[in-house]
Amino acid sequence: MTAAPILKLEHLGVTFPNHPVFSDLNLTIRQGEFWSIVGKNGVGKTTLMRTVLHQLRPTHGQVAYLPATNEVKIGYVPQFRNIDADYPLTIRDFVGLNLTGWKWPWLSRKEREKVQTILQRTGLEAIANRPIGQASGGEKQKAYLAQALVEAPNLLILDESTASLDPVTKTELLDLVIELNESLHLTVLFVTHDIPMARKYSSQYLMLTPNGAEQGPISGLTQEKVWEGENV
Repeated sequence: MTAAPILKLEHLGVTFPNHPVFSDLNLTIRQGEFWSIVGKNGVGKTTLMRTVLHQLRPTHGQVAYLPATNEVKIGYVPQFRNIDADYPLTIRDFVGLNLTGWKWPWLSRKEREKVQTILQRTGLEAIANRPIGQASGGEKQKAYLAQALVEAPNLLILDESTASLDPVTKTELLDLVIELNESLHLTVLFVTHDIPMARKYSSQYLMLTPNGAEQGPISGLTQEKVWEGENV
């Protein structure tokens, strides 16, 4: 049985002054799918994610969340950003930031349980009381992932989230994401330049090029195709 759509891009286009980024982009992403968004620098991957997140208004077309916008909860993990060693929050407190809003540090019991559950799920429980500034790069990025997951999203966006990580840490992070994808039916959009990782973990791909886009099963994506796309 085909899963229901969670996100549709319909004739989507973004144009900056004298610079069309992409146009007439159509894409249907279904619940539980794992998509890689690939392409050379400058083809519009960041612009596309900003449009999907409603941070940027499209020039034409639309982004539709299904069955309704308020039923799609998004978790977002950015590219690795280092945190100063003297940053005062523990990993536990950092993960809970998305829950606290103005009332930090007074989490409710239910919120504390949410944080504890995601710390366990992401393998951070043993170091939860460590200052996040003293964690390794991989541990910090896991904390960003846990922070994105703590409110139980049904759509997870990894925006170049593995770009600065070593191969072992990349694998650990994506192993965790694929486990969540499979066990929780979590839909994943993975923006990346790492074609081997995209092929290993994704089910589908969208490749942006200067003159259009290509999509399909991940088996059709190769590094050579991305290189060729630069000159399409």
